[in-house]
Amino acid sequence: SRLYANYSWDLLTSLSERLDEVNSPFFAGNVKTEEEKTLFVLITSNGGLCGAYNSQIIKKLISSIKGIDNKNYDVITVGKKGDNAMRRIGSNVVASFLEIPDNSALSDLMPLSKMIIDEYKKAKYSKVYIAYTDFVSALTQKAHVKQILPIKKEDIKELVEEIKEGKEVVKEKIINKVPYIFEGDMNTIVESLAEKLVRMQIYHMILESSASEQSSRMMAMKNASEAAGEMIDDLTLALNKARQAGITQEISEISAGMASVS
Repeated sequence: SRLYANYSWDLLTSLSERLDEVNSPFFAGNVKTEEEKTLFVLITSNGGLCGAYNSQIIKKLISSIKGIDNKNYDVITVGKKGDNAMRRIGSNVVASFLEIPDNSALSDLMPLSKMIIDEYKKAKYSKVYIAYTDFVSALTQKAHVKQILPIKKEDIKELVEEIKEGKEVVKEKIINKVPYIFEGDMNTIVESLAEKLVRMQIYHMILESSASEQSSRMMAMKNASEAAGEMIDDLTLALNKARQAGITQEISEISAGMASVS
């Protein structure tokens, strides 16, 4: 999926140079909403025992919505931990997706991505953000709250650089853009492409969050196992000391008894 996302965002970057010719709600400047309402999508896990994975992203989202009136934003939750947290603070949770498998395919996320895109296209929301955890390494995961709709030209270039593993390759590809010739209506083509890429971006964020969750759980279990091992060693040492003290006391009592008899 990362390779597909790489080339997809490269393609959209090239097309972004002609955004002035496109009249699509997916792109900044073309959105018309009756009110400035924001949709946040929170990605967490269903279970615990994964260290600070859930608490970090929940705190990040709460910090982002701080100061926003409850009636001016809605939340879609992915995972029980985030769902419970958002309901507990009184946020308006419009949908919960609690059964997404760990090894999810793009088709498993169709209900989620379809709801996000459909509600946005209905002009119910002026912006859509996703709160997810980016997998950096087995020891490092970073919580982010990123806007995915509407798409801005500068955001596309940033996304390309973040998804790409080699930034020099990105710069070269952005400089050497391919001139595209559109056969048919450009708006229809670009809007169809943008919708697919938004779905792909959602899928990418779900996978990053899933990898971060498993890594956090692995480290949490490793730390718990090491702590349990240290506790066993300490308790074993304490037990041995107590047993040795008891044996020493018994020997002393026997010696004292024999001395008194003689």
